[in-house]
Amino acid sequence: MTEASTDSSRRRFTDELPHRVSASPTAARPRYAWSIPGFLEEKPGMGLPEAWCYTDRYSYRPGDVVQIHTHTTAGTYSLRLVRDSVTPETVWSQTGLPGAAHPTPDDAYEVGCGWPVATQFTIDPAWRSGLYLLIITIEEDGRLIEREHFVVVAPPVGRPRSPYALVLTTSTLIAYNDWGGANHYRGVPSDDPWEDIPSARLSIERPIARGMLKKPDEAPRSTNPQTPVMGELPRHPAYEWAHAHGYSRHHSDAFWATYERPFAHWAERHGFDLDFLTQHDLHDDQSALDGYSCAIFVGHDEYWTAQMRDTVDAFVDAGGHVARFAGNFLWQVRFEEDGRVQVCYKDPPSDPLYESDPVHVTTAWDWPPIGRPGAETMGLTGLAGVYNRYGSAVARGSGGFTVYRPSHWALEGTALGYGDVFGSAPVAIAAFEVDGCDYTFRHGLPYPTHADGTPDTVTIIAMCPATFGEFDLWQGRVPLGAPVAEAQFLLDRMYPEGRPAHLAGDGYGAGMVVEYQRGRGSVFCAGSCEWVNGLRLGDEFTEAITLNVLRAFGSR
Repeated sequence: MTEASTDSSRRRFTDELPHRVSASPTAARPRYAWSIPGFLEEKPGMGLPEAWCYTDRYSYRPGDVVQIHTHTTAGTYSLRLVRDSVTPETVWSQTGLPGAAHPTPDDAYEVGCGWPVATQFTIDPAWRSGLYLLIITIEEDGRLIEREHFVVVAPPVGRPRSPYALVLTTSTLIAYNDWGGANHYRGVPSDDPWEDIPSARLSIERPIARGMLKKPDEAPRSTNPQTPVMGELPRHPAYEWAHAHGYSRHHSDAFWATYERPFAHWAERHGFDLDFLTQHDLHDDQSALDGYSCAIFVGHDEYWTAQMRDTVDAFVDAGGHVARFAGNFLWQVRFEEDGRVQVCYKDPPSDPLYESDPVHVTTAWDWPPIGRPGAETMGLTGLAGVYNRYGSAVARGSGGFTVYRPSHWALEGTALGYGDVFGSAPVAIAAFEVDGCDYTFRHGLPYPTHADGTPDTVTIIAMCPATFGEFDLWQGRVPLGAPVAEAQFLLDRMYPEGRPAHLAGDGYGAGMVVEYQRGRGSVFCAGSCEWVNGLRLGDEFTEAITLNVLRAFGSR
């Protein structure tokens, strides 16, 4: 079912997909029916022509050797490496490689595929920093079949080429990548076909699910640009498209094709020459941002290790700037097995470190034993509202940000005034998952209460309403992408003796655009996954604000 469906067919789609919620969301984890047949979950043995590849890590420097692991049912295959820029550039290729299919563990999502190295190449110092698509191609009955992996080429150590480092959200990619059948949300086998059991452990040694790296530009995003009429059932266009066209159910939830790619291409067209890093670079090397003026985060950066945050905090304290056009800063994760496995239990008592090392338990940053609220780094937290224009969550909101401080420097030259809304639907820049903080109003202006760890210097520039999830108004007959019962369940597990006052209430909050100073540096945070859609579609206000921030942050 495509975006061009009629109103009646849009309503039928949700009726076709049953939905169940456990009677008591605090007694056991709620169960949701998005693990239904029809969504592509790639793994060997699907009965289709197979061609996949992966590399031994995500990020490389000039002179590093890239090892490529492949699996295919075809007799021969080819590989090519393409820098995905406004003008794509193929820098390496091999053809006529002998194909081989390899045994793959049923739990490859957790332990890795274990395929042997098929070929390798060396990063040429002449190659520009960027994200390069590694494309494997086979031919079946005259038809070319392609799948993609990626290689990030970072600049030489200690030698930035640009004032700007675009940091790619590789930990969030791992969390949503369901290649092999599971991710941090669902897919682990269960006797109950309607139960979504997440895998707490995910390997990087596997391919990337279809749609996260490459897909049609017109593919729907994780928000609904159409405002539903009275009585219309919730829609999730990205799910509908994936279901109909054979893409991962999570194609629009994370990483390059949906988020960083549109930003990188927009920046290139506007004359910004970016260096590319990954979150893994920040984890491995606390000096990874040395020499840069501005670190940029785009789209969906939900998952972070403590080491990644340490690198960003030290960078800002020393005079660097963070330009964050992203949403849902939420989960602490950790790496194990020399960085090959990402761990995230979410439910604190489930983590083996719960008793012995609570500071490193993998749950929301705002869990008190961690002692490091998310807002301390980005000025906002994902635990303060979350959803807007997503299914039934704020389904008829404007989808834009309402301006409260029009005199802020980031809005200079926009002519935006108090109460104006920019980026509204169908562009919908304040949508999908958003970040906020606990706040109050005085004389018509919003102020942080600081009850959630928000820094004293945070200035709220603009806001949008948000909820902690979708409310089930249909007695379980309609599938929901983010039922509020799931968020309530996790909050109850995090705070078994009762939630703090700032997390009480009906699950309402706000997404925000803020700016604040930390140490000798500063942070601008447009707390929405979909800010980039305003750049992608040429919204003049979103573009002007983004340009103001980048130009201001281009020097220390």
